[in-house]
Amino acid sequence: MQQTVDVVGAGLAGSECALQLADRGVRVRLHEQRPVHMSPAHHTDRFAELVCSNSLKSTKPETAAGVLKWELDAMGCRLLPIAQECSVPAGGALAVDREKFSDAVTNAVVSHPLIEVVREEVTRIPEGPSVIAAGPLCSDALFKAISEAVGEGSMSFFDAAAPIVSAESIDRSIAFSQSRYEGGGAGDYLNCPLERDEYDAFVDALLSAERVIARDFEQKDLFCACQPIEEVARTGHDSIRFGALKPVGLTDPRTGHRPWAAVQLRAENAQRTAYNLVGFQTNLTWPEQRRVFRMIPGLAQAEFLRYGVMHRNSFVDSPHALDATFAIPGTHTRLAGQITGTEGYVEAIASGLLAALNTYAETSGLTYPVLPHTGALGSLVAYATNPATVGYQPMHVNFGLVPPLEDAPRRKDDRRRRMAERARNDMAAFVRARQDLFAGIGQESVS
Repeated sequence: MQQTVDVVGAGLAGSECALQLADRGVRVRLHEQRPVHMSPAHHTDRFAELVCSNSLKSTKPETAAGVLKWELDAMGCRLLPIAQECSVPAGGALAVDREKFSDAVTNAVVSHPLIEVVREEVTRIPEGPSVIAAGPLCSDALFKAISEAVGEGSMSFFDAAAPIVSAESIDRSIAFSQSRYEGGGAGDYLNCPLERDEYDAFVDALLSAERVIARDFEQKDLFCACQPIEEVARTGHDSIRFGALKPVGLTDPRTGHRPWAAVQLRAENAQRTAYNLVGFQTNLTWPEQRRVFRMIPGLAQAEFLRYGVMHRNSFVDSPHALDATFAIPGTHTRLAGQITGTEGYVEAIASGLLAALNTYAETSGLTYPVLPHTGALGSLVAYATNPATVGYQPMHVNFGLVPPLEDAPRRKDDRRRRMAERARNDMAAFVRARQDLFAGIGQESVS
């Protein structure tokens, strides 16, 4: 008889892990501390709540993010189809209505007959087989217990979230609908154009604004994909104009020309009643956010539904503190999600799926799965579990982690296409070879 597995945390990784185990006939006790104990960044007690952006990144098949999504489909991922059902227009990316997505994941979990949900704060590592997917906002007590179990090989970094504004408060005589690049879903973004003098004044205000944490951050403190907009601007006057505010591929209908810079707004829900400021993670105080961000053309009367926030995220030095299955050595406890340093929403889902496979293999007497290193997930796992990894920092899937091709094409686009094709072929072969793990689990993408 299968033992009950404790899963701690009902975020993206924990929810995926619980559903995967339960689908394989394993009883799961899913612990979620909210609403008994709220984190600094969460707003609800729902599962898989997205606390930062609502984008799950690119769906294009030749990108690393697109390959990862294909691999998850091939392995029968549970949360990715839910995200697709709750999607909102976002060009070539998968973005979701965060409330619908969270509600749908919660309903899927609580309705599963083999999952028991326990609303409590876990302060110690469970004794039996377990997966800790408490996220980077793991409670102090539990993170202390994890730190004691793995030694002092733990680190931390700061993370930030972008503000959200009401759609009806956006001046549509200024903000225009258009995607930055050609392709499917043109017009999915709203764009607030800035001319040179407006951009200069905005950057000056951004740099002089009062911050919540009043110090200049060093690069080692900040995960690069979530750096506050003001910290990016601090690296050079034009840095955000070549980053989040780049106007490439945009034409301001008022002038017929490309603006000097442009702030993009992405829909938060299917009704498009709320938009987030893309790339505007911030550490500014709330009054300063109102003052500075209302300088953006089209947002002069912006109503902020949620202000940007900054919080301290913690993660474990996985290559040196955990084994190849992300288990704490000498225990039956695995870590999953962003607490392992695998950064990103879809990466967290993938980490939860992998934790379920490893846990199921252990409790069923099967050999552990070894993902192909040529794939998006397999290469990320190899990086995150390799003791030779030096200066471990949170990492998204990317082609820089993937072994190079033999006889690689000279053109970058051709190389990416070949790498994506190799990844899909190798993952399909892996799934076919491990039917002891995947039999009866949806694998529609595998031929």
